[in-house]
Amino acid sequence: MKILIVNGPNLNMLGQREPGIYGTRSLADLENFLKEEAKKAGVKVSFFQSNHEGALIDRLQKASQFDGIILNAGGYTHTSIAIRDTIATLSVPVIEIHISNIYSREDFRCNSMLSAVCKGVIAGLGLEGYLIAMQYFVRNKRTAIVR
Repeated sequence: MKILIVNGPNLNMLGQREPGIYGTRSLADLENFLKEEAKKAGVKVSFFQSNHEGALIDRLQKASQFDGIILNAGGYTHTSIAIRDTIATLSVPVIEIHISNIYSREDFRCNSMLSAVCKGVIAGLGLEGYLIAMQYFVRNKRTAIVR
């Protein structure tokens, strides 16, 4: 099983950006943690991070060899019809991730352009949400492909 983990704008600032909301662990810490967990589960993980919408779209469009995608689109969650349209065309299931509970924050964060075309949404569980998404794909190998 192969899983792609895609992080959008400002996720490269984890550990520095608003640690009261996003925690003190860096993106590298997250990736190392997920690599260890993936190895235990016999999963191959690949990571991609960009602050640029087009780069995120390009990477998602080239993800057909993966069994699942874990996507934290950052601020693009609330604004990007282009990323939504990309997800809608994929044959690979996508789980939308939010480190913080977007529903307990500013009103604009409560609206996701992406949720309707994703397999599921995990919000507010910190970096643990990524692991939960990965575990979902592992447990549902055969059925995860159906949106």
